[in-house]
Amino acid sequence: MRGPVLLTIVVASFSALRATSALAEEAACATGTAPITATSQPIAKHEPSDVPRVQLAARLAATGTTATDVLKRMRESAARELAGRPDGIGDVSAGELRNADDAIARQIRIDQGMLPPLSFTALAKLPGRPQIEGLDIIYLNPLGDPARANAWRNIIVHQTEGPPGSARREAADQFAHPTKRGVTLWVETDGTVYWSVAENVIPTHGEGGDRNDNKYINNTKTYHAVIKTNSIGVEFIGNYPDVAEPVTAEQVRSWSLLAPFLQERYGITPDHIYAHNWIDFKDQRYCEGCELATLARKLGYCPSKAP
Repeated sequence: MRGPVLLTIVVASFSALRATSALAEEAACATGTAPITATSQPIAKHEPSDVPRVQLAARLAATGTTATDVLKRMRESAARELAGRPDGIGDVSAGELRNADDAIARQIRIDQGMLPPLSFTALAKLPGRPQIEGLDIIYLNPLGDPARANAWRNIIVHQTEGPPGSARREAADQFAHPTKRGVTLWVETDGTVYWSVAENVIPTHGEGGDRNDNKYINNTKTYHAVIKTNSIGVEFIGNYPDVAEPVTAEQVRSWSLLAPFLQERYGITPDHIYAHNWIDFKDQRYCEGCELATLARKLGYCPSKAP
């Protein structure tokens, strides 16, 4: 199932979830309060591919083996994770260890049922490796404090001619060369998301992509405004060898969660989500990113603190 039919089903499903709090939804964009949905209380149904180090440390600490070398290393990994650094990168300060200890203690209380799970809005603002139910996301580089991230104001949706199975390789190459031409997030055909670089790094996916021809949308608001320095890029793998091949059902489902996650984290409103082809003509055979950008706008997610 692909194309407009799938898009309609996803939008309808998301709308049904939002109907559980219709009053909050009605006032959401006006007040800057995110609507409460069924995804706001995520309870993991399976072991994620990239388990947060804080969770792993909490599980070890809960067993009472606080003096083991394994826990010591995991505590240091948790400290790096919360600071937005990959495992083993950089020394760990006393302050970072204190932050890790606080987060581990809180996670133990959550695991023991003494504290409720974090809301969607709270999860979206976490440092480290926040995991949203239904979204399989792997962080090659953990997130830091969102207040210290680049000032992302837009999301640009791309599709690449890379074959299925190439998202991890492309993300790893971006990780190794953060500012090369590419994007921050890569989405595999099975829906797995790879976060490739730190959120304060600016890849060059928007370099040279700017026009005012009004081909797809009115470009007066995007010309010289939606550019690499303020637009976080998401690349969907798989339109190879046929560039007109639509995205997969799994990619659409992941995007229906990933888009609100990015919007909430950076305060991006639906009208600031763009397809590549809306701001930069690429290929007359297909409209790159248009189906996905249209879907994200139709979801109508309003961040809790919209700029």
